[in-house]
Amino acid sequence: MIKVGIVGGTGYTGVELLRLLAAHPAVELSVITSRAETGIAVADFFPNLRGHIDLAFTAPDSAALAVCDVVFFATPNGIAMTQARELLAAGVRVIDLAADFRLRDVTTWQRWYGSTDVKHACPELLQEAVYGLPEVNRAALRTARLVANPGCYPTAVQLGLLPLVEQGLVDIKHLIANAASGISGAGRKAEVGTLFSERAEQFRAYAASGHRHLPEIMQGLAQAAGQDVGLTFVPHYLPIVRGIHATLYGILNDKGLNLQEIYEKRYASEPFVDVLPAGAHPETRSVKGANTCRLAVHRPQEGDTVVVLSVIDNLVKGAAGQAVQNMNIMFNQHETTGLNAIALLP
Repeated sequence: MIKVGIVGGTGYTGVELLRLLAAHPAVELSVITSRAETGIAVADFFPNLRGHIDLAFTAPDSAALAVCDVVFFATPNGIAMTQARELLAAGVRVIDLAADFRLRDVTTWQRWYGSTDVKHACPELLQEAVYGLPEVNRAALRTARLVANPGCYPTAVQLGLLPLVEQGLVDIKHLIANAASGISGAGRKAEVGTLFSERAEQFRAYAASGHRHLPEIMQGLAQAAGQDVGLTFVPHYLPIVRGIHATLYGILNDKGLNLQEIYEKRYASEPFVDVLPAGAHPETRSVKGANTCRLAVHRPQEGDTVVVLSVIDNLVKGAAGQAVQNMNIMFNQHETTGLNAIALLP
């Protein structure tokens, strides 16, 4: 059994991680920490877990976490980097669901996630951390000590564009990604902007001048392309709880390509990427609760523009599900173990 610890298990990502791990046949949940909810039974805090998890939240304790095989950080940005070095030294493998280790360049990290008062606590680990997109880094994940779980927008956008960028099929200097996320992507904290009356019955863009997921997406696409890319990324709020829909645009270098065949071939062996038939339009509800990215590729009016549609559940393939997928690879489990749930409909 894989002894698992979770730091920060009280947010939406945390409860999704608990839901998946509680049903995983090779996992023993050992420690679940929360400073604010110490002593409260997990099943009292999250009633959907009644009968599945008997643990109570405990205060973060290095000694208790050190007996685990792997520790997941389902915490805000800036927490994992303060504890990762100590856990790694104790032989514990770490999967961070926040952004502390996603960016390799500390200066870039500082610009998007730091401040005059907050510096990266262990910049020497940025180069070691393996970016946890299995469809790209599966081999490196098998031996990784430290995994940076991708962000939700970056997962949807990269999986949608990879087949084009890897083979140089589009103008990589002029890519566009319009992506929209459900409200749970903002986390569980109480804020006026996430109130039902503020988000319901409306659709709007935000952070159009620069979102912190932009450098992560560009880093991944640049690795795939072997050179820097140009990307315009505009995120939007959707008045739904779960789901991301990304509409991606590129200018084709060759209009004679069989794009459907290219996408089907690229993802033929990927258990969690589903390329839909030609002409399809994936729906966010088709991936709700599932660790699946569904893609469709179009070439409107047979022109030189390619349009890729990508949908994921931001809490599953965009966060907790992908983290479990990474754990499976790291611990020589079948990659799909504990992740075969069918999407909820309606």
